[in-house]
Amino acid sequence: MPLENDPENMHERSRMPETVEARVLLVSPNPEQIRHHAERLSGVGFVVRACSPDADGFSLVDQFDPQVTVVDLSGGGPDAFEFLERGRRSYPACGFLSWTRAAAGVPANGRGHEVAGEGEPADLVPLVERALERSRVIRDAARFKNRAQNILSQARFDEIIGSHPSMQALLKKVAQVAQTRANVLILGESGTGKELIAASLHQNSKRSAARFIKLNCAALSESVLESELFGHEKGAFTGADRRREGRFEQANGGTLFLDEISEVPLAVQIKLLRFLQEREFERVGGNETLKVDVRIVAATNKDLMHLVNEGRFREDLYYRLNVVRIAVPPLRDRPSDVLRLANHFLRRAAAENEVEVMGFTEAAKLLMMDYPWPGNVRELQNTVEQAVVLSETGWVDAGDLPIVAKQPIVNEGLKLIIPGATLAEIERYAITETLKAVGGSTTRAAEVLGISRRTVQYRVREWGLSTAGSPGEADSDLPPSEAEPAR
Repeated sequence: MPLENDPENMHERSRMPETVEARVLLVSPNPEQIRHHAERLSGVGFVVRACSPDADGFSLVDQFDPQVTVVDLSGGGPDAFEFLERGRRSYPACGFLSWTRAAAGVPANGRGHEVAGEGEPADLVPLVERALERSRVIRDAARFKNRAQNILSQARFDEIIGSHPSMQALLKKVAQVAQTRANVLILGESGTGKELIAASLHQNSKRSAARFIKLNCAALSESVLESELFGHEKGAFTGADRRREGRFEQANGGTLFLDEISEVPLAVQIKLLRFLQEREFERVGGNETLKVDVRIVAATNKDLMHLVNEGRFREDLYYRLNVVRIAVPPLRDRPSDVLRLANHFLRRAAAENEVEVMGFTEAAKLLMMDYPWPGNVRELQNTVEQAVVLSETGWVDAGDLPIVAKQPIVNEGLKLIIPGATLAEIERYAITETLKAVGGSTTRAAEVLGISRRTVQYRVREWGLSTAGSPGEADSDLPPSEAEPAR
């Protein structure tokens, strides 16, 4: 073994401070090779174990849990090659190296292992270092993924309904960001549910026991907004007959949601920026400097960077607010959520108004799927509530919905929607209209459209539609979870 005061060994130790607890397994039938490698690797701080390339060796892998495994292919025969390939498949988080004195017959460089050529045992050290770093990256990624999945599984999203992939990605991001102190900027069109996203950030954070305070910045004049945010002292202005706490003080320890942040006047933006930088402020008309612990979540339906370029919004404030950006997709971009949301709003409206409504007719479903919902989820909610109140048959029909189907511009020769509609809208229009024309048969619709029946069936299910179908037609080519229920 190398001496403690060996200058070369001391140099290696100073170069590898992070490998003190790193575990390396040596796999070889050659005791002499194991001794050479073990001396070199343990001399620079690795914890080393050894085994032969046989079935018993894998039990040591399970017990020892090495970060790097070095397999000697020089004289190991078929067992060594099998150990290398089996280990690489079974232990993806472990870095596998193969050591040989002749490269002939060695598996090509690939996933999870490298090939070391002929040389002295000292040459193995840098290869082990690289494999160790790769192993650490893989293990860290696995831990991060598990942590993210745990966070998402434990998160609560009251009132937020969305199974579309874009919404699932958004909720995952909300669950992760909620655990931090970072300020958040929520972007999205009016009616997409930005306030619900802000409430979920608070609900799933460590601040959930404290208050969630909301303020619509567009509804107030400059002087009133400043007072609402920072509070005021008695006599600060006409009518200020007592001291009043502002929203920052009310939200101390919790979250302050500033909706329509784009409408904040420049004079108030300066005071808001100061708070974000120094976490302190003074009440209007006061000299006492106050400090509070508040997380800021802001929202807007406007392009703040465009306002920055126009000089209407401070660039430094924009970057302070935009630490984490969350974009809420419009309802038209997640069509699979339309009917789920509509059914939720129908049940709630029926209960609140004490009326019995069974559901939507197929005509009503088609109309809601075809409508672009410029007002997003808020418009859908209002539409369904009005239809529930006006329904006379126990079912919401197309005539009960206070909306009109979008009239696409059609080229009479080609029967296609011409530019002005998205590809998703064109696909939905083509499939639904074809299904109507062929009596609901997914097989015949697929033949007419020149696509697979499987594609038509998936779209029908995604949009929540039912089809009459041809006699004996079934969704046999769909997996059980995706097939239409038996009727």
